Amino acid sequence: MGTVYLSHTRGGQPVALKVIRREYGQDPDFRRRFEQEVQAARRVQGYHIVPVVDHDTTGELPWLASAFIAGIPLHDALVAFGPLPLPAVFQLVGCAARALTSIHSAGVIHRDLKPSNILLGSQGPYVIDFGIARAADATQLTQSGGLIGTPQYMSPEHALGETVTPATDVFSLGLIAAVAATGRHPYGDGGAITIAAQIANTAQRPPKLDGYDDTLRPLLERCLTADPAERIGTEELAALCQESAGRGLSDFTGWLPAPLTAEITRREQSAQTPPQPTAPQMPTAPPPTTPPAQPTAPPQDPATGTTQGVPQAAPPTGFGPAPQGPAAAGYGYPPPAPHTYNLTPQAPAPAPAAPKKSRRGLKVALIALVLVLVAGSGAAAAVWVLNKKNKDSNSTDTAGDGKASSTPSPTPTESEPESDSGSGSGSGGQGGGGEGTDPSESPTVPENATYTPLFENKSFTLRTPTGSDYVYVDLDKPEVDIKAEMLDNVRDMYLDNSHWYFENTVGKSGGATPQECAEGTGTDALPETLDSKYFGAETEIDKGDRLCTFTKSGNLAMYEITALTPGEYSWEVPTVEGKLTIWKVTE
Repeated sequence: MGTVYLSHTRGGQPVALKVIRREYGQDPDFRRRFEQEVQAARRVQGYHIVPVVDHDTTGELPWLASAFIAGIPLHDALVAFGPLPLPAVFQLVGCAARALTSIHSAGVIHRDLKPSNILLGSQGPYVIDFGIARAADATQLTQSGGLIGTPQYMSPEHALGETVTPATDVFSLGLIAAVAATGRHPYGDGGAITIAAQIANTAQRPPKLDGYDDTLRPLLERCLTADPAERIGTEELAALCQESAGRGLSDFTGWLPAPLTAEITRREQSAQTPPQPTAPQMPTAPPPTTPPAQPTAPPQDPATGTTQGVPQAAPPTGFGPAPQGPAAAGYGYPPPAPHTYNLTPQAPAPAPAAPKKSRRGLKVALIALVLVLVAGSGAAAAVWVLNKKNKDSNSTDTAGDGKASSTPSPTPTESEPESDSGSGSGSGGQGGGGEGTDPSESPTVPENATYTPLFENKSFTLRTPTGSDYVYVDLDKPEVDIKAEMLDNVRDMYLDNSHWYFENTVGKSGGATPQECAEGTGTDALPETLDSKYFGAETEIDKGDRLCTFTKSGNLAMYEITALTPGEYSWEVPTVEGKLTIWKVTE
């Protein structure tokens, strides 16, 4: 989904900066989902988790920053060093199960757990990128028939396009355990789509596990069941792994083979003294008008089609020992440079007048101008990114926190979404959609308007979804959608398990008449995003309150709350029951 850069805080601590790919960043629906998912990910706290420290969805390219672990992805470790010893496998799976317990407790489902999303470090394994795949799962890719995730590590229900639960991550972890211990996938060595099809057919043809070690097979059997309800829970899985490993899951003394430990140590040293970034060199003189002579290509071998006299690289062989020779020497991070990496903040140079947009310019900006400065400490730290300016964007510090928001201007052939805020770490879900109304702005109420009831006091429940799913709401029908198929031009609000998000201004009405309802939208407006602290006794929203808004269709809606049922966790918004009235507004 993006490119990851190693950067450093002002105090010298390394951070991983992921810049989202352009095709995602230009999708306003992705920006909104990306904001929601990162907000959910920032709630996750626990062992063996790499925390997200900041993000931004308002610039030309969305980004997120997380703590940096100078480890090696499990996938790379298996390719370079081969399968892990069984005690290390049990310890890895047990620690990952503990991480999943924390992730699921925060209402997040990973959805893309695979070897490349588990880092092996000197202090144990770490799970990364939890919840982020959900941001793209229901955008234009899914709507056009795509599916976000890694086919070889999907659960049966995920591969079939059904609703996923925390049990889907347990299935993926079982597949990871099998591959980490042997280098073999339980569903064979076919292509990704072939394996995904076999996984989807697990209920009829379960995987063959007779070739795995007797101590590992019970774990695989309990993780890889077709029915999600029958899979082992994460806490029980962690306890089983600790018993099988024969050591405490928190004891990482010599937990990995010596060659792998040496590689991790080298990466840790490299991260402390990375090479100094250099600015691109400009030519000192115009290029010659006469093109240089073209070198003569070496002759081709007619039998093999290869270049004669040039050594050919061996094709990748999948899991196995590391390649030898000069190619292997460059594996991982480059060796430390003999100088210090200076990240003292400097004032950016004035932007040239009316520069042209280009992909090359953006790459240069990312390479030469991106600086991540984490102020403060912990997960509440703020990350600053120097964004390049161009002729169709204006940068202003709208949040008063030193961050610049970019407001692109549409062209005759392309229109980019406007940003609602200059802060990338707020709780709002409207980061790039440009569809909602600022809660501080009062809607225009027609003078001498006539209100004709379309329906009155219709029972309507806003039920809190499970996991990281979303519920989209069209008040005019009324209708809810849990498949992310509702169009933007009819959607009035949406909710997940921790927030309500309003597309238009919503206010509280002091009475039940349409005139009082219309007046309340402008005089007692609510924030555009509500979390759990807004609901309940002595808070903003309680039983008996009337919420009013003008819908996307121009009608006036009043929702009178009749009951609130709290969620299982304190951060969950309650399930709200109420009566909905819709008036058609005419002048």
